[in-house]
Amino acid sequence: MEFTLEKIRPGDWVIVTEIEEDCPLKNRFQEFGFVVDSLIFCPFISPGGDLTALELGGTVIAVRVKDLTGIRVRRC
Repeated sequence: MEFTLEKIRPGDWVIVTEIEEDCPLKNRFQEFGFVVDSLIFCPFISPGGDLTALELGGTVIAVRVKDLTGIRVRRC
């Protein structure tokens, strides 16, 4: 089942299936290694729910939920 990364929940492991052209931070995400077939883990979401922590290749970054709309993923 595919969905956009903004819907990820703590403890989820997902694989990137597509980064849409209109993704707000497409180039920035690609610099971090977000490419098709990348494995991503969500360790936690901020208490307010506006930031999502994502772990990719040993690096954890916090991203605003609204910036995750253009990344399509599927559960592992």
